[in-house]
Amino acid sequence: MRLANFSLAVLTAFILLPSSTVQAQESTSSALTVEDVWRSGQFYSDGVYGIRSMADGVHYTRLEMRDEQQAIVKYAYRTGEQVDVIATDVDVFGDDSSESISGYEFSADEKQLLISTGHQSIYRHSYTADYYVHVIKKHRTHPLSDFALGKTRLATFSPAGDNVAFVRDNNVFIASPANSKAAEVQVTDDGEFNAIINGASDWVYEEEFGEDNGIFWSPDGRRLAYYRFDEREVREFSMPMYGALYPEPYTFKYPKAGEKNSDVTVHVYDLNTEASVQVATTEGDRYIPRIQWTTNPNSLCVTEMNRHQNRLELVACEIVQSSEPGAAMQVNRTPIHAEISETYIPVHDNLVFLANGSDFLWTSMDDGYNHLYRISFNGKIKQLTKGDWDVLSVHGFDAENQQVYFSSSAKGATQTHLERVSLSGAIELLDETPGSHGAAYSRTFAYSIHNHSDAQTPATYTLRDRNWNSIRTLEDNEQLKATLAQHALATKEFFTFKNDIGTQLNAWMMKPADFDQAMAADPAKQYPVYVAIYGGPGVNTVNDRWGGISQMWHNLLCQQGYIVVSVDPRGTPKRGRSFEHSTYLQLGKLETEDIIDFAEHLTAMPFIDGGRIGIQGWSYGGYMTALAMTKGADHFKAGICVAPVTNWRYYDSIYTERFMRTPQENAEGYDDNSPINHVDKMHGPFLLVHGSADDNVHFQNSMEMVDALVKAGVDFDFFAYPNRNHGIYGGNTRLHLFEMMLGFVKEHF
Repeated sequence: MRLANFSLAVLTAFILLPSSTVQAQESTSSALTVEDVWRSGQFYSDGVYGIRSMADGVHYTRLEMRDEQQAIVKYAYRTGEQVDVIATDVDVFGDDSSESISGYEFSADEKQLLISTGHQSIYRHSYTADYYVHVIKKHRTHPLSDFALGKTRLATFSPAGDNVAFVRDNNVFIASPANSKAAEVQVTDDGEFNAIINGASDWVYEEEFGEDNGIFWSPDGRRLAYYRFDEREVREFSMPMYGALYPEPYTFKYPKAGEKNSDVTVHVYDLNTEASVQVATTEGDRYIPRIQWTTNPNSLCVTEMNRHQNRLELVACEIVQSSEPGAAMQVNRTPIHAEISETYIPVHDNLVFLANGSDFLWTSMDDGYNHLYRISFNGKIKQLTKGDWDVLSVHGFDAENQQVYFSSSAKGATQTHLERVSLSGAIELLDETPGSHGAAYSRTFAYSIHNHSDAQTPATYTLRDRNWNSIRTLEDNEQLKATLAQHALATKEFFTFKNDIGTQLNAWMMKPADFDQAMAADPAKQYPVYVAIYGGPGVNTVNDRWGGISQMWHNLLCQQGYIVVSVDPRGTPKRGRSFEHSTYLQLGKLETEDIIDFAEHLTAMPFIDGGRIGIQGWSYGGYMTALAMTKGADHFKAGICVAPVTNWRYYDSIYTERFMRTPQENAEGYDDNSPINHVDKMHGPFLLVHGSADDNVHFQNSMEMVDALVKAGVDFDFFAYPNRNHGIYGGNTRLHLFEMMLGFVKEHF
């Protein structure tokens, strides 16, 4: 769903405290307000963003504002000193232009820049823009294409920098940046909105496989691989966009669970012969989530999966060009790796082809946990990491030192640590400090920008060398820490408990800052509880890291006298395949059982009022909130449900079927845990919120929930945000939302 990748800044939960307690808390000088949290900006943490390593690995560039114009500035990693200003708005667009640099990409030799401006968003990742080619030393700039023909997408240099491939109007083009007057080469000509997409992906591939790019240069730049999506038979979904006298619908292709997907093919275009050849197809209802050139410029690796996503095959497609004039290209397909699972196989980007041309690096859950493997084309496999923990992501391969850099849950599911492993299997933990670690490495791994935070401390960014020695602090968030010190903040306490079948679950609790004093004064005192929930695949909310704005929202609630808690039920990641895949074919069932067990565990605590436990979540968390307020109605007093899935039949094919298979195959799994089928059980205050232009979790979900609640005669509150997407933001929206949520609590508890 990439529900999994939705910002945790909005995963919150709450119930109202008696008004006398609220007023007492608000009278203190450190009392937070909704406006403090969501509008003032005083609690935003600073980071080190926009860093792009240069090829030498000792310099980097970043886009920043200089003298009221954007500038691409070059720095030295070790000292942080400016080395050069590579290009500015004036350099690129001239003195009289109002345009500004929005994005940039270097050619491989770093002599040219692709500059983008005028970005227009499409979906989560995708956008169109106007592109310029800028020759750095000559200070010469020209448009990549004729802007009168329309905006373009995904422009990218060939390895030699002599060509640029891009997409316009769903067709693939190639232009020569060295000659602005040279005619574009049109690779495809059948592109059409809501019909044929060349060189990019459709909505569901972009959302669920996380990739909108569909053009890939071969290592020698002689060939271009590209996707072609035929979505003509995919059913359309429409959303009315309000604001005009007669609202216009926005209509796009969206395959729901069990429905027809796009027919996808992969093609390779040869620049010399100006001919294309098809190398792969999804014929038979399959997926091609990734394509990647090997180190051999004639060999393209295609990842192919069945629709159930439990059979994966890596296929090397060798392009053979006959020496005879006019002869068509041939394709030799050779499977180089295969995996089969009883549940599903996650799609990832942890595929690295080694320079020897016969081996590659890969992550797999084959032994029950996600680990790194070195695999040969002939089938020989060497496991590089092992243990009861998961490799979370691969950051890169240091070819010179033959080391793989990665992050892991080796210190537990609440932690994220950085490690590296040699191709011989020697593992090194880079930093043992508890909490959550991340890093951005230079191109040669000579330097890294390391960030670390924990549940009580905003992130610190440190420059480190290859031996992990600290060179200098880049950002310590001291200003934010000083601001935080002015407020009475709660401590996030981590704990575990066992559910009814004996599985240990991770949780955290935040108590009011004066909790100890209050309990000493009145040992019988009991607190209401806010359960902050997500609970779905791919996301942990119980993390030992700084929680940003959501943590300040939780602190606001603690200051008003609430205990705030969160739990990671079964089905969440970082604990191996058995735990993560336990919810297969029955999303919502085990998670709801765990959340009910969590409520019972909380109720047994003497300082908690079991009759005043409320729950709130967004996206998958909204789904869990709706289930808690229906199937778990006896345990939860009130709930706020934002942008929820209410029936998996309404959600997209790739995400839903990964965990549930199709509705035709698993009707009970879909229906037994759909909140709309349990509304008659609801008997507590319930607020339902959704954006009308949510292209991800459609407004339809909440409309169907409203219809079911009305039919069941259940009282509830509902609010819709016109033209807002899944994030429900923009202008005053977020402030309005959280003020409304707090107002709902005051009215109903």
